[in-house]
Amino acid sequence: MKKFIIAALTSSAVLASSVIADEGMWQPHQLPSLKKELKAAGLKINPEELTDLTSFPMGAIVSLGGCSAAFLSPQGLVATNHHCVYGSIQFNSTADDNLIEKGFLAKSLNDELKAAPGSRVYVTEAVNKVTDKVIGGLSADLSGIERYKAIEKNRKNLIADCESEDGYRCRVSAFHGGLEYYLIKQMEIKDVRLVYAPAGSIGKYGGDIDNWMWPRHTGDFAFYRAYVSKDGKPVDYSEDNVPYKPKHFLKVNADGVKDGDFVMIAGYPGSTNRYRTSVEVQNQFEWYYPTFRKLVHDYIDTIEQNAPEGSDARVKYASTLASLNNVEKNWGSMIESYGKGDFLQRKTKLESSLANWLDTDKSMSKKHRDSINALNALIEEDQKSQETDMKLWAMGRDALSSTAGRLYRLALEKQKPDAEREPGYQERDMTRFEEGLKRFNRRWDEKVAKELYKYFVGQYATLPMDQRVKSFDKAMNIGKNFDADQFATTISSMFAKTKLTEQEIRLDWMTKSVEDFKKSNDPFIKLAVATYDEKYQRELKDKQRSGQFQQLRPKYMSAMIDYYDYLNKPIYADANSTLRITYGNVKGYSPKDGTYSVPFTTLEGLLAKHTGEEPFNSPEKQNKLIQDKMYGDYHDKAIDSVQVNYLTTVDITGGNSGSSTLNDEAEFVGLVFDGNYESIIGDWDYDPKLKRGIHVSSAYMLWVMEHIDGANNLIEEMSIIR
Repeated sequence: MKKFIIAALTSSAVLASSVIADEGMWQPHQLPSLKKELKAAGLKINPEELTDLTSFPMGAIVSLGGCSAAFLSPQGLVATNHHCVYGSIQFNSTADDNLIEKGFLAKSLNDELKAAPGSRVYVTEAVNKVTDKVIGGLSADLSGIERYKAIEKNRKNLIADCESEDGYRCRVSAFHGGLEYYLIKQMEIKDVRLVYAPAGSIGKYGGDIDNWMWPRHTGDFAFYRAYVSKDGKPVDYSEDNVPYKPKHFLKVNADGVKDGDFVMIAGYPGSTNRYRTSVEVQNQFEWYYPTFRKLVHDYIDTIEQNAPEGSDARVKYASTLASLNNVEKNWGSMIESYGKGDFLQRKTKLESSLANWLDTDKSMSKKHRDSINALNALIEEDQKSQETDMKLWAMGRDALSSTAGRLYRLALEKQKPDAEREPGYQERDMTRFEEGLKRFNRRWDEKVAKELYKYFVGQYATLPMDQRVKSFDKAMNIGKNFDADQFATTISSMFAKTKLTEQEIRLDWMTKSVEDFKKSNDPFIKLAVATYDEKYQRELKDKQRSGQFQQLRPKYMSAMIDYYDYLNKPIYADANSTLRITYGNVKGYSPKDGTYSVPFTTLEGLLAKHTGEEPFNSPEKQNKLIQDKMYGDYHDKAIDSVQVNYLTTVDITGGNSGSSTLNDEAEFVGLVFDGNYESIIGDWDYDPKLKRGIHVSSAYMLWVMEHIDGANNLIEEMSIIR
């Protein structure tokens, strides 16, 4: 028995040791503890310099609230991915003036365009640990809903104090499943303008076909500019506003990188699930992803069938389709990687090793065993309602019914003191709320919306009667046997009668009382009122369950941290949209036996893909320059061309899009914009042999700017190192 335990512990030590490679999305304050590893990888600056968020280089790193970015000039010029500004390109496009296709360049400040409503640049100024203030005084005897409400109240109080100074957005983020909490303070720059985006035939070259694939030849970059008032304060858009002057900005290395070079990524990765249990892993890959992927596929098909190429409707849904196609391909790869690999087996083996360790350490067993068992039981109970939850979610995505529901909820929440309102409905949220209402018509088409609503309500109606929303069925006259034709008639009548498709009407409803809603004859307002109480009861049940997870998940992570400490290994928290740094090296990989992918693509490789038809329709000007070998100052002798994209071993996920790639001296050498197909499972698992980040090189960015689009005004604005 002892031999088995020793063997198990040894194998788990090998598993955990992989965290030392290039794995990990590290909080800046953790980096000094990785000094040895960072220096071995090639970092030249002192890791201590990366812990100060207000000094160089971290002071140049910003968030766009979904993507990452960085300042590249003292005039508030922000570099990010083309797909991160896609919504703003779409917002400023029409079928007759399609900036998605032809691109956009502002030759002067006056030519810059307002970004899509809700666009933001967030500059992180402080991160403070507040665990004691969030959960320090909570009793272990609280019910799930009591715990949920107590944590929410404590978070809101901390946020309110943090936001007492105008111009800041704050949040309290949970780390290690809620074992730790940090208060994050960010300057919220509200006046954001579109400066430059190359044509779609560069910025989206390869389209969905090349998405997540290598080799890649995509110019996935674009520029925003941040504006503030003349006294430097974040304010709404005004012609009197001036470019924001950041305290720090990155210098741009025009040479890009070389094979083996050290690189690091500073950005805001969305979420990972590296510490989920084997039960959760199996369910996610064998039920959730396959089931949800079909739903996404149906969503895409419905849009494409009702919004023909070149139509105004297709322009309105361009951003939505891009996101959906990305998700479908992403999850397809995850399912494929899971089926081919041994992820579940390794996860099960790690849990077995953890259990064996607890058997050998009675004090640790007493500390952790019961909570681990309780978490596993809660997970299994939670999974019983997942099919119902998914179909209710899909049905609720209809833009008109969800807008009416949010407006009615706002009226109800406004009856409470601001501090007691649901997050999303407080005064701090009203600007975003209004901007969301303003975006509606730019991303909505009646025909498409009707067909989506009909399809997903039809799917919802397959649920057993005891799992359905009775008030919705009654309001929409849906019986046990769903009549698609009858429902289509109902929807057509509702669409014809509603006034919520008019922006001024939507905005006006923000000021209405609960009684105004109850008296309304608008069909979608009436639906929102009729279904609210039943949906709210479901919400309370969800909060009860969330509170239970908030109690047990941190205890599980405490066990994992103790175990990693026993193995003398560092541990990082799952990504949660907070500022992280990951590092690695420029390196190719072997996707399958007998094949090796080099870490660079070139202009010649780009031209070889050109067919003249989207998505491989490289601009003729670019093709001619490549044919004539007009490399300018960006020639890389090692590859005898201009480097376009390159691979690195950095550990990234969604949200890292737009993150600046920095070299060993913290100079800008490109933007990470994707991962390779084999690494998509990286949200859950890290394989150092296969996981690679895909970057657009600073050399290609500058080459396109100078030789294709004549963006010399922007090049002159930046600090270029050659």
